[in-house]
Amino acid sequence: MSLTVLMNAGPWLSVPPPGYGGIENVIATLVPELRRLGVRVVLASVDTSTLPADEKFSVFPDGQFHALQRPYNQVCGISQAHLNGVVRQLHRRDDIDLVHDHVEAVGLATLAAMGPDAPPVLHTLHWDLAKHPELYGNLDAGDRVRVNGVSASQLARAPRALREHSVGHVHLSTPLAVGADRAARPDKGDHTIILGRINPGKGQDVGARLAQRVGVPLVLAGPVGPYHRPEDLAAAGDEARQNPDVRFFYDEVAPHVDGDLVRWVGTVAGQERDDLLAGSKASLFPLRWEEPGGTAVVESLALGTPVVATARGCLPELIEHGRTGLLTTDEDELGDLLLAASVLDADDCRREAATRFTPAVMAQRYVDLYERVRQGVPSRQLQVA
Repeated sequence: MSLTVLMNAGPWLSVPPPGYGGIENVIATLVPELRRLGVRVVLASVDTSTLPADEKFSVFPDGQFHALQRPYNQVCGISQAHLNGVVRQLHRRDDIDLVHDHVEAVGLATLAAMGPDAPPVLHTLHWDLAKHPELYGNLDAGDRVRVNGVSASQLARAPRALREHSVGHVHLSTPLAVGADRAARPDKGDHTIILGRINPGKGQDVGARLAQRVGVPLVLAGPVGPYHRPEDLAAAGDEARQNPDVRFFYDEVAPHVDGDLVRWVGTVAGQERDDLLAGSKASLFPLRWEEPGGTAVVESLALGTPVVATARGCLPELIEHGRTGLLTTDEDELGDLLLAASVLDADDCRREAATRFTPAVMAQRYVDLYERVRQGVPSRQLQVA
C-alpha cells in the first residue's frame, strides 16, 4: 500500500505512555499494525516517544500532561504550539496523503481551518461529545475533513453537524487480545479492580462504597490528577487540592479507602498491570458518564476477566450480558453483580477479545476509513443516524 499518514498524537504524553494514557495507548497499538499493512507513518508527538515510526517530529521535549488541569491562561498555548508544528510540516512537504488527528477540539478546528490545499483529515473522537457544543454543534469542515467515533453510542449522542462529517466508528483494541483464546487460564484471586484515572465520571467512590458494603476486596489502579503513586500525592500537600480530581479523591473516595478491603495502588503498567487485572475476579466500571471507548474494558476481556458495569455509553456494545459481563442501570445492583461475577467463564471473555478487539481488526478498519476519506465522499452522501 502506498500511503503516508501523519499520525497526530498531540503534546500531552509520550507514545507509548508511561502507564496511564488512553489515547496514546490507542496510537501505540494502531501504528505497528498500520505499518505491517504497508502504511508509512509520520508521528507527531513529543521527543520522549519511543514508538517506532517511519518519521517523527515534535515541538515539546516531553509530555505536558502535568499542566493539563492548570488554569486556562497558563496552558492555552500548549496544544496550539503543537498544532502549529503540524501545520508547518504540512506546508513544507507534499508527501502526506492523510492526517489522522487525535487532539481534542483544537486539532479538528486547526486542520479544518487550513482549507482545501491541505491533505484529507480523519479526526478520531475519543471523548464525550457534549463537551464542546459551540464547536461540534456548528461544525462546517467541508468535504476534506471527516471524523470517526470509537463506538456507535458515542456518535449517536453527537450533534447533527458533527455526525454529518462522520464516516463511522472503530472500536478500540488491545495487543493483549492477540492469541487470547489460546492463552492459559489465569489464576483468580478474590479481589476486583477499577482500572483507570480516578475522577467522578469513572465512579471510584461508588465502587469503594459498594465494596465496603458487600465485603468484596477492591483495588483502585490509576492516577489521581498528575500523581501516579500514593507517596507522590502525599508529598504534594495541600497545593494538590487545586486539582479537581485530587479534591474528588480526598472528599469522596479516600474516606472509603482503608488499605485492606479497599486499596489505592496508583498507576500500574506493563506486566504488573496485566497480572493484577488477570488475577481479578471482575473489573468494575461504576460509570457516571457515557463511556465513549472503553480501553480498559477490552483489556479486561483479553485477560479473561469479566466486566461488571453500569450500562452506559459503549458498554452494551462491548459486553454480552450474562456471558462476558454483567450490566445494570441500577447503581445499587452493582454490588450484587460483583458477588455473582464468579460464575462467568474467563474463556468466553478471551474468545470474544480475540475475535473482535485485536489491533489487526482495528487497523484494517482504519485503512478502510482512510480510503473513504481520501475519496472525498460529499457530506450529503454520509449517513446521519
